[in-house]
Amino acid sequence: MMKIRFGSARFRADERRECKAFWYVVQTDQGYSMNHFLTRMMLLLAVAPTLLGPGCSSFMNKSLQDEFVDSEEVYQQVAHEIEYPNVDTIDEGDTLGTVAPSSVASSATPDYWDLSLQEAVRMALESSKVLGDVGGVSLNTPAAVTTKYDPAITEADPRYGVPAALSAYDATLSASTFFEKNDKALNNVFFGGGTRLLRQDAMVIQAQLTKRAMTGTEFTLRDYIDYDANNSPGNQFPHAYQNNIEMEFRHPLLRGGGIDFNQLAGPSNTPGVINGVIIARMNTDISLGEFEIAVRNLVSDVENAYWDLYFGYRDLDAKIMARDSALETWRRIHALYENGRRGGEAEKEAQAREQYFRYQAEVENALSGRLLNGTHTNNGSQGGTFQSNHGVYVAERRLRKLMGIPINDGRLIRPADEPSLARVDFDWEETLVESLDRRPEIRRQRWAIKKYELELQANENFLLPELDLIGRYRWRGFGKNFLAEGSNPGPYEGALNTLFDGNLQEWQLGLEFSVPLGRRQAHAAMRNAELQLARSRAILHEQERTVVQSLSNAIADVDRAYSVMQTTFNRRHAARQEVAAVQAAYESDNATLDLLLEAQRRQAEADSSYYRSLVEYALAVKNVQFEKGSLLSYNNIFLAEGGWPQKAYMDAAERDRLKGRVRNIAAAPLYTGEISRGVYPQLLTPGEAPPEPVAPAPEAMSQAPAPPVPGVKSESAAAPVHEKIQSIDFSEPAESAAAIQNLQGTQPGPDGTAFIPPAPSQREASATLKAAFLGTEADSSAVTLPLSEPAPQLGANFNSSPGVEFEPSLRAARQHQIPEFPVRGRAGEQDPFKNYRNSGPRWEPVAIPAEQQRNLRDFSGEVKRFPLKEADSSDR
Repeated sequence: MMKIRFGSARFRADERRECKAFWYVVQTDQGYSMNHFLTRMMLLLAVAPTLLGPGCSSFMNKSLQDEFVDSEEVYQQVAHEIEYPNVDTIDEGDTLGTVAPSSVASSATPDYWDLSLQEAVRMALESSKVLGDVGGVSLNTPAAVTTKYDPAITEADPRYGVPAALSAYDATLSASTFFEKNDKALNNVFFGGGTRLLRQDAMVIQAQLTKRAMTGTEFTLRDYIDYDANNSPGNQFPHAYQNNIEMEFRHPLLRGGGIDFNQLAGPSNTPGVINGVIIARMNTDISLGEFEIAVRNLVSDVENAYWDLYFGYRDLDAKIMARDSALETWRRIHALYENGRRGGEAEKEAQAREQYFRYQAEVENALSGRLLNGTHTNNGSQGGTFQSNHGVYVAERRLRKLMGIPINDGRLIRPADEPSLARVDFDWEETLVESLDRRPEIRRQRWAIKKYELELQANENFLLPELDLIGRYRWRGFGKNFLAEGSNPGPYEGALNTLFDGNLQEWQLGLEFSVPLGRRQAHAAMRNAELQLARSRAILHEQERTVVQSLSNAIADVDRAYSVMQTTFNRRHAARQEVAAVQAAYESDNATLDLLLEAQRRQAEADSSYYRSLVEYALAVKNVQFEKGSLLSYNNIFLAEGGWPQKAYMDAAERDRLKGRVRNIAAAPLYTGEISRGVYPQLLTPGEAPPEPVAPAPEAMSQAPAPPVPGVKSESAAAPVHEKIQSIDFSEPAESAAAIQNLQGTQPGPDGTAFIPPAPSQREASATLKAAFLGTEADSSAVTLPLSEPAPQLGANFNSSPGVEFEPSLRAARQHQIPEFPVRGRAGEQDPFKNYRNSGPRWEPVAIPAEQQRNLRDFSGEVKRFPLKEADSSDR
């Protein structure tokens, strides 16, 4: 038994050229005799072609043994090398030119970049080519990420795309030419045409044009030229030409026939392989749904990261304020400790010092942040549950990554928007109908169900037998020459002349039948299609249940977040009053240091909890828009195909000119089934844009004198008043949008409550949406109110027109205030993140339930928000 192993290795010749050599190792089993000469010849024939290759002539003078002793070692060394690919030049300017990141060790004051949420979303749509790369998915599993090129890739797929499906109906031109030289010795004179030694020169030229129609009929136009010159004594001419022109058609009468089947399955003759034009178009629609999901997730993650960064600043401010309070307390006790006075005991000084360093560590963590996951989609909820385990720098870099801008550029993004404080109540019935109709996941699954329904319809055709109607008509030409010479040629002098005379014509018409007995494959395809359809419908039902569950959680979370926001505001106010009271009691020796330090700690926690509740409420409202499928419309975003290069328009115009006039065929074959319900409205109510919001006038707040509280010097205690925060009833989408739009212009009414100017009714939009989903007729008595015009095209390629202002969206119509972030802290200090405590949103009195007011009977008055810009001495 002989075994031959072969391999390859690379060598550097003296001329520094790369040569490749192959070696062969022949092994024989012991006791097996073989011809050594045959072995050597095999080795020589195997190695010689490789050594005689170009570029290795100088290497022939050097044997393999001079380079390496053992060929297997050569193979192991070469096979285990790790090489780097040689790719085209890639622009890496935005990555290689990245500046050093900001950290707690940075001493320079950062250059702030006040960025609004709308601007962050716009930049993310324009700059992001990879959509929603959260958690490094593009680095770990690049095949799982979604890019802006995915819909075009699906459309241009050479196997399943629409152009690939249409290519089956393109005309095909094929041609062949063969020359032969035959020299045969025959045993029978009959087969040699009268001779036993046949010498022949032959040539065959064939060309045909084939075209498949949408009905499944295949048309063929064929030209056949045959030249034959031989020494047969029975020939009329020593050489002769045959020229045949024939037309043929094959029309399927049963299996594979019909417009519906061919537009669904294409020209496939295999059960289960369904890839017609309509199915390919549905694949594109499914990819567009996936692309919309990716864009929606990107917008949601950008907003999540934006509010994470907002909370990072607010949490840092709360930590700084707590640290400053602890530092001031430590300084006072340390001064008493140095002078040996009462109150400066060693254990008190150490306790105050420990609290200061604890808050200093929290400030450093809040400034830099820990490397943990932030708020993103599908982390507890579909839209994203708030997670505050990161600081300013980490959250800022995460927002930059989602926006598609350089990770570090020397500036520090600072949120310019404040969370909305307006209460939003969603009508359950309308929101439920809208979510089941507008969620892209539901629409994508419905397209999948429609695809399997059509595949089931197409697979039914494979149960039929094959019965094809075949017809052929042929013109024949025969002659001594291909083209006769002279003005009066004789008969059969030219094959082309005989062809044009039309004396030799043939035709054929018939049927061809074929059927597999048992039709097992066709039945298996039908069963598979039925199971796929049942599976898709079950998935759709479960998806709808998931949407209802997520929507229920989101709407309930809005009420929870709003209630918690009210509670945390009262807690924050009470914590500040507690600090002031305990501070006064401590200075008068009526309270211990433990109570003061504990009050300061609770104040810091109350501030952080308050801003956390603000962010949670903003995310809760966003998540409802996410769950009901209107997040893109909520941000005035819609998808459209991007512009083509200018050369593409020129090429299209040239092809249109070369085509000539297009003939309109009134009875053109079309698919007779119903595919879709029409164009999907991306914007809720296209129409006029809402007017610009007007800044609200400050509301008058009645003040009642509060009785003094023992131990409090700098601030009088006050109980929350019973007026309610102005709320919006989200009973109808359009009415609520108009109410939100007019929220900026609210004025106090005669009874002291907020007065919202009445907006025209727009019940027709929600009624029409509900009727379309339930299959009923909408109420014709409703009045239509245009809400907003479509925004300038962001496009599927995320390119917006330069210099174009975006129309205000539904989000922009809500309460929009710019926070005032001080640039520096107190004079002489190096902390650039101080004094955020007075830059919170404007707030109104919060009502306390009656059952919670039993312990507040000793207090009266109202709760006021701390001043917006300058804080008095009592707040310090």
